[in-house]
Amino acid sequence: MLIALILTPLLGALFLGYVGTTERVKQVALAATILEAWLGCLLMVRFDLSAVGYQFVTGWSDSSFMHPVLGVDGLAILFILLTVMLTPVCVLASWRNVRQSVKAYLQCLLVVEGLLVAVFSVLDLILFYVTFEAVLIPLFLMVGVWGGSPTRARSALLLFLYTLTGSLFMLVAIVRIRVTVGSTDFATVTLAGIDPQAQQVLWLGFWVALMTKTPMVPLHIWLPRAHADAPLAGSMLLAGVVLKLATYGMVRVLLTMLPDASSVFAPMVQVLALISLLYASLATIRQVDVKALVAYSSIAHMAIVVIGLFSNTVLGITGALVLSLAHGVVSPALFMLVGGVLYDRYHTRTIRYYRGLTVMMPLLSLFLFLATAANMGVPLSGNWLSEVMSLAGAFQRSPMVGIVGASGIVLSACYSIWLWSRMTSGAMSPHLGYTIDLTRRELHTLAPLLGTALWLGILPQTVLDVFGSAITPIV
Repeated sequence: MLIALILTPLLGALFLGYVGTTERVKQVALAATILEAWLGCLLMVRFDLSAVGYQFVTGWSDSSFMHPVLGVDGLAILFILLTVMLTPVCVLASWRNVRQSVKAYLQCLLVVEGLLVAVFSVLDLILFYVTFEAVLIPLFLMVGVWGGSPTRARSALLLFLYTLTGSLFMLVAIVRIRVTVGSTDFATVTLAGIDPQAQQVLWLGFWVALMTKTPMVPLHIWLPRAHADAPLAGSMLLAGVVLKLATYGMVRVLLTMLPDASSVFAPMVQVLALISLLYASLATIRQVDVKALVAYSSIAHMAIVVIGLFSNTVLGITGALVLSLAHGVVSPALFMLVGGVLYDRYHTRTIRYYRGLTVMMPLLSLFLFLATAANMGVPLSGNWLSEVMSLAGAFQRSPMVGIVGASGIVLSACYSIWLWSRMTSGAMSPHLGYTIDLTRRELHTLAPLLGTALWLGILPQTVLDVFGSAITPIV
């Protein structure tokens, strides 16, 4: 099952090379992603919530160098489900706004999907590193070739260099684990009982890579540029899933394999997360580019995720993981609205050119209101519940961290309300001409994203039960 999940998008990308017309290429790509989503749902249905440990384990464990074994637990399966459900939405979102080299663009998109599923499925540190870094190659091409700005080459280079350089420290740590433990298998390393002093050195190697991918201040410069210049599907996947690789790595490696070092460095991590939260929130208020604004808000939300993960409480870690899922659907919805619908019609991302959109586009204004409300964490949204859980878990460990972290919710309300009121209220802007409201395709793209955000806020137990089987043993 897991092998099929990894190979389906990769084979789909290969098959696209033999398809002729552009419309047929889009149809085949959409069919491949829908098939992948169906396989992901089937995997979720067959997942046993009462079992502890990895399920659907397959592969070869007798290799002397690495262990090419695949498997999922409650942590990995929801991130896989997020990936396979978001990708067909990205294909639909890009149906009309990519006009050059459409085949190559969709091939890159399918390759990213296959590699992301592989990252969440592998049970070996070497394979984790290989797939973790392989995602960079198609993303680099998507930003550098199909980006929407003259500076897209620089943005792609920043994305590649920042994340690749940070991951070199993780590679050194993995090699050290291989020499010390004699294996890179997840279960073997977890049970090896690495010396606490050695854990701290290894922890720092992994932390630099994961901190860059999150990202956190001061290694965050690449993200706003990459988001602003990336094509729409690139921005949606980058915010929805790629940033969650850091969350997954922190739980899978730092908290599970290096628990003593994680406890030692937890105060430092939470201070860095608070700095990132306050800096990104204040920077978001000052943005004039709508995509850069959403990108900086992603940095702030991921900082709350890190605060919850290192709270060393079941409540905080669970809230952080649910926030990762909620952000994985709300942020792509915002990118679709401001970087897709509005940019396709008016070809500008400058906020001051927009005003009075409610007059001409009432349906878009409604969806923008729902997305911004979910992004700032109003009740009945997944962001609200998960942020409360994350900060409550942090408060149990350190009341000061919880109180300062809660200020991020206030700042989030500031820039979210300002964005919506600035773009939709008042008289129609003289810079905007007549245009149509949301099309049926755009509705089909936005509805599942915002519906999932609402579902996570009203029925969170459906994902809490899945995460619980993986989190409780860690704590």
